[in-house]
Amino acid sequence: MLGVLDEEGIDYAVWEETGRGDFEAVLSFPIPESGVEPILERLEAVGIRDDAYTIVLATETVVSKRLSQLQKRFRGLRISREELATRAEDLAPASSTYFAFLILSTVIATAGLLLDSAATIIGAMVVAPLMGPAITASVGTVLGDERLAARGVALQISGLILAIAIAAVVGFLLKGTFLLPPDLDVRTISQVAERTSPTFLSLFLALGSGIAGAISVMRSAGSALVGVAIAVALVPPAATAGLGIAWGFELIAIAAGTLVLVNLLAINLSALVLFALAGYRPIPAEGLNQAVIRWDVRKRVIGIIVGILLLSVVLGAVTVGEFATHEIELEVRSETQTLLDEPAYEGLRYEGIENEFHFVQYAAGRGYEVEVIVGVEEGTDIPPDLAQQLDARLSEATGLDLSVRVAFLNEQVSD
Repeated sequence: MLGVLDEEGIDYAVWEETGRGDFEAVLSFPIPESGVEPILERLEAVGIRDDAYTIVLATETVVSKRLSQLQKRFRGLRISREELATRAEDLAPASSTYFAFLILSTVIATAGLLLDSAATIIGAMVVAPLMGPAITASVGTVLGDERLAARGVALQISGLILAIAIAAVVGFLLKGTFLLPPDLDVRTISQVAERTSPTFLSLFLALGSGIAGAISVMRSAGSALVGVAIAVALVPPAATAGLGIAWGFELIAIAAGTLVLVNLLAINLSALVLFALAGYRPIPAEGLNQAVIRWDVRKRVIGIIVGILLLSVVLGAVTVGEFATHEIELEVRSETQTLLDEPAYEGLRYEGIENEFHFVQYAAGRGYEVEVIVGVEEGTDIPPDLAQQLDARLSEATGLDLSVRVAFLNEQVSD
């Protein structure tokens, strides 16, 4: 063993073991963080795992001429797989702690949604403990630790189901009380609407969060802030799904639930792929087949990708609907403005649209009423067929069966 360290040019200290006598000596040596794994592999080849145990400790300062040479040799930025496994264990808290923090973050996030407060929702994400299970599942899969992987997956699934249930219960309890407006329609809350129209752009948040989580763990940097990003991708949509259940809006529950599933799969996929690309492999152990583990990782990656592709049908439909919505809104505004600029409509001015156009609602109802607001200057006669003229023009421009309602705003202009 000492011969290996001499060959590698590593300083070491050896002193007699004075404990129970199970070991002959204690060996200590400094090594750059990225050199832990390759050096341990060499020591394991000469039997260190058979008749010794290893403790990896962080060091503050090492004064050694040889260390600078070792730092040049081991320029990698990632921690060893042994350290990664330990860190993953630490990131997945005890079940009681995990569920307690998850319940608190869900209650706060639900309140933030009902208040339409982005600040409150982000504050709730600081409490949410969802980064740990996501990273734990990916690390366990890459390192071939089925117990660690199963624990991470179980905590994620049970936690998100609990989050949806808690949000639904909070919604049921608050609905119809003096704490909320009696005629509150959660579909009109902007923070809720953001989570009920998931597009392909939603994948970027989830994929980026998973990659950031993996990097933060591999390089021991910024885990707390990355945890907020992962929680943002999961807890608010889960709370939105719960509110959809509480208010009886199936479409809200389905859309937000789909977003939760897509984000969950994307976070796990990006973290798993990044750990594999970083070169992490199973820790050598008796009966552990490296080829089998690698095939298991591939199968899980393929399974996750298939799941994302299936759910992406919903994302694709919503993305197309959102694009069509914006296109039609622009057409409505442009054509209305053009019509009112004609000499025959002098004294009339386009002020805006009262109700925004939604392609999904149009497709579901096979018709849509657009309410246009028109300003009328004092003394101007209102053409009796203006609504019909707008109807014909907008229907032709958009190719849709639209009905137009015109609301007039009387104006007086001072000299």
